[in-house]
Amino acid sequence: MEKALLAGVCLPGQKLRDINDSLDELSRLAETAGARVEKRIVQNRASIDSACFIGRGKAAEIAALARELGIVSIIFDDELKPVQQKNLEEITGLKIIDRTRLILDIFARRARSKEGILQVERAQLEYYLPRLSKRGLSLDSQAGGIGTRRGPGEKKLEIDQRKIRDRMAFLDREIELISEHRKVLRQKRAQNSQALISIVGYTNAGKSTLLNLLCERGEIYADDKLFATLDPTTRQVKLENGRTVLFTDTVGFINKLPHMLVASFKATLEEISGANCLIHLIDASNPACSAQEETVINVLKELGAQNIPMITVFNKADLLAKNRLERLRGNKAIAISAKTGEGVGALLKAVEKIVTPKLFAHTLSLDHSESALVNKIHSISVVKKQEYDKNRIRLKIECSSEQWSIIQSILGRPKK
Repeated sequence: MEKALLAGVCLPGQKLRDINDSLDELSRLAETAGARVEKRIVQNRASIDSACFIGRGKAAEIAALARELGIVSIIFDDELKPVQQKNLEEITGLKIIDRTRLILDIFARRARSKEGILQVERAQLEYYLPRLSKRGLSLDSQAGGIGTRRGPGEKKLEIDQRKIRDRMAFLDREIELISEHRKVLRQKRAQNSQALISIVGYTNAGKSTLLNLLCERGEIYADDKLFATLDPTTRQVKLENGRTVLFTDTVGFINKLPHMLVASFKATLEEISGANCLIHLIDASNPACSAQEETVINVLKELGAQNIPMITVFNKADLLAKNRLERLRGNKAIAISAKTGEGVGALLKAVEKIVTPKLFAHTLSLDHSESALVNKIHSISVVKKQEYDKNRIRLKIECSSEQWSIIQSILGRPKK
């Protein structure tokens, strides 16, 4: 496990407490990536140094301290410009990692599905493209010109850049295919009038644990780690009124989420913008939960999902002091424990209230030859009564106007 030093900058107007909270999170990210944090340094500055972020003098001071402690990596709490990273590496002689690169590394470790791997690689290439080193430029031995005359060919840097751009273009096409596939799935859900509820929240808020509890399977990987799961998982859940809906666990958000990750995970994050309802899950036991809540809201705005009906839910109620829990409930907030199941009934009732459309009663009389359609009708509507006699199958159902139109189409009957 390599030793690391964390570095942050406190600018005018920023609170030192907020900087330390951010470094606490950076420390967890570093540990998740396999580093052991030995030291953290916060520099007060009037502005960011354009060449070295923290200035040459401070960089040299950190380098001397790092050598003394046997530290091999310096991790900065912000995204560095390529020139800043290059200059810091030259001054310190150490591995320089910024917050964005660290998060990308964790995503690369966590990605399991083909979709996740493609999206992470696309983000990594976008990050590394402007950071290709210009050191060691040399002319290669490619033939140039007409016939056998040999020319200078392309510079190695230009070849590397072209290869990366070609690979990014290929990944963009593959990710677009994923996006089209997701659109088809959303259209099928719409045809079946199945509501989609997306569980959103800060990383490690307990989204996967909640989905495991709701679907009563316990098969979805969940752990007390940052970005334990990246790939979205969708499961059917039956509400108390008999309506079947879909719950989706989405990738967790984090402060200073790299913009290239948001772009690369667009196909995945579209599951949020296409939802009928959002459950914003907040880790109420985290002292920084208010800041985390704000971060999630800002990302939702970036995705254009701020107008979707949202239920704010405070998780980990089993870890809260009694007065804190009473205060939350006094504000009419929904407090739950995805671990114990406390409060989940109230959450499902709130979901039911939002996603259940106005239902109308209908009676259907089917011929026995149409019995194969009964299961389809069950999946679209709420069947209150089902009877069989010698000649007919009779169903009493409740459904929305949209669902009734779909059922009429299935039965091949004129819409009324």
